[in-house]
Amino acid sequence: MPAPSKEDKLRLLSAMMESRHSDLREQNLIRQGKGHFHVSGMGHEALAAVSIQMQPDDYIVSYYRDRGLVLGRGMTTRQLGLEYFAKRNTGSGGRQMPSHYSNADLHIWSVPTPTGSQLLPACGIAWGIKLDAKPNLVVTTVGDAATRQGDFYEAICFAKEKKLPLLFLVEDNAYGISMPTRKNNPLALNVLEPANWRRIEGQDVQEVYDATAEAFEKIRAGNGPFFFWINMERLSSHTSSDDQKLYRSAEELRALEKFDPLKGWKDRLIEEGLITAEQYAKLDDDVKERIRREYSEAEKAEDPSPNELLANVTAPPPKSDKEILPPGKYRIGDTVNKTLRLGLEEDARRILFGEDIEDPKGGVFRLTQKLSTEFPRQVFNSPLAESTIIGVACGLAAYGKRPVFEVQFIDFIYPGFNQLVTNISNLRWRSFGNWKCPAVIYAPYGAYLPGGSLWHSQANESVLAHYPGLNVVIPSTPADAAGLLWTAMHCEDPVIFLIPKHLLWAEHEYTKPIRAVPLGRARTLCEGSDVTLVGWGNTVEKSLEALEKIGNEISVELIDPRCIVPLDKAAIEQSVRKTRRLVVVQEDTENCSVGQMIISHVTSTSELWNEMISPPVLVSKANVMIGYNPIYEYAALPDVDRIVSAIRRSIATKHERIAVVPTSRD
Repeated sequence: MPAPSKEDKLRLLSAMMESRHSDLREQNLIRQGKGHFHVSGMGHEALAAVSIQMQPDDYIVSYYRDRGLVLGRGMTTRQLGLEYFAKRNTGSGGRQMPSHYSNADLHIWSVPTPTGSQLLPACGIAWGIKLDAKPNLVVTTVGDAATRQGDFYEAICFAKEKKLPLLFLVEDNAYGISMPTRKNNPLALNVLEPANWRRIEGQDVQEVYDATAEAFEKIRAGNGPFFFWINMERLSSHTSSDDQKLYRSAEELRALEKFDPLKGWKDRLIEEGLITAEQYAKLDDDVKERIRREYSEAEKAEDPSPNELLANVTAPPPKSDKEILPPGKYRIGDTVNKTLRLGLEEDARRILFGEDIEDPKGGVFRLTQKLSTEFPRQVFNSPLAESTIIGVACGLAAYGKRPVFEVQFIDFIYPGFNQLVTNISNLRWRSFGNWKCPAVIYAPYGAYLPGGSLWHSQANESVLAHYPGLNVVIPSTPADAAGLLWTAMHCEDPVIFLIPKHLLWAEHEYTKPIRAVPLGRARTLCEGSDVTLVGWGNTVEKSLEALEKIGNEISVELIDPRCIVPLDKAAIEQSVRKTRRLVVVQEDTENCSVGQMIISHVTSTSELWNEMISPPVLVSKANVMIGYNPIYEYAALPDVDRIVSAIRRSIATKHERIAVVPTSRD
């Protein structure tokens, strides 16, 4: 293990000085009323000794204290100045707070604010590296307070299970904002195995360097992961919105100087004769002046444009009518399995991961049957840990893989909701398009299958549709399942693919090839002139049964949107313009639902509202859960009689529009 060269030591000193002076500059600017917010990395600068040893294709997945770490990696103080002033030409385009570092060229992954949520994506990136058999690694960091987060433990377990090329750093500065942590962190509580964690004094830069060099050598040899617990002191308040004098004694604050890593490293280099006190003083003045100048220039740089607000929420989805499957008899379960197989065969980057998906089980609904046997390097069982499933998907996708991950039932997605809404949904937007997340999360969905009870029968599309950046797809036929899944697997953004389990094994015969289906294009099942009926998923079957019962009595146009996001509003508008009536059927809960959104859109469009002759009707599951006894289930869900009644009520209610002529005023 080679010792650091003179050049390395001086480079490390420079990075630490830049970190300190950029912190001090931002604190000064806050006092002047210039800028909105500051997050300090003072006391954490020694981690530059980690990043200066990294190779170009290594990754950093950090948190907001890691100013020294990213400067050692190659970010510049000019970039930090632009971030501080939230300028356009930054890794977030001005969308993230300062110290939320992101640089795709340097493989510095976009920092999320909820600390701890970065750890599972770090595992995903590291798994991608391992799957590709590359000699690279990932450094991920977290503060001591966030070690009480559940994702912290899931990340440790996954890293150890997969033997990932990962260096895991806990930066223990003794506080979670104002709360002392030295007695209640998991290492102090003996929750973690002390033998797995190397204790390091963070003010000793040489110790940080040597421990990192040793760990890197072993990780690159295939012996990862490694775990460091680094004791350090936070030399300033939590942020510019905090005042640590409120909760730290004057005596404690005076004692912090002896834990200053920059002072310790300066003194060591002077003692070693690598720099004199006079040279250091001049260098200090030069760095301070350069950073003052760079921040002054950054303040004048280009701001983001309000016209770019919606840029990079998602990219346009692919448009293809590629032939996927030949004519024949299919069920949704069949076409999902076959389309997954085609996806694995087409692209070795495509990875399947989920509970019980390997053979011989092949998934609880057999959707992945035989796939792990045929593609053992692409299909893997996951732990029973939804946050791991979704967080790892995010990291793998950011790395460059094409994850298609299963959540066993959509009801079980909530343990992974942090990863879904914190990382997967907004990675592209928060990084101004510099990172993307082409991941598919698919799950069995909905009810109409007795015995599911509360946690095997939910729909939930309204919750999922609420978060910008997520595409939400719900097929109702085998052809749409194949066509939409194929498109989802080729999207550059996350797709939530919901599979109505009640319809899984209903057979359809197709005389023409099954083709890819673009996202956001509705399907008209039957044309009509009296009422527009909109339904998706399981309610399509119920709607068709309702139309059989109505017969020729009423002319109904039935539309299946197929995609909740993006929603084909134009198709619904066109139909309502013709029929002047609207009934929407959904099995999700009524409150704040997709059905209400569709009705709101139609009624708030003046042209449509003026043409309608009957108020829209929503047929929905009540605001209640699904009970285990089928009596409860079918009492809650929309049924044929309720749909028929809604259609007839729409026809029976007719409002004639009378034009109001404005009177002139003298």
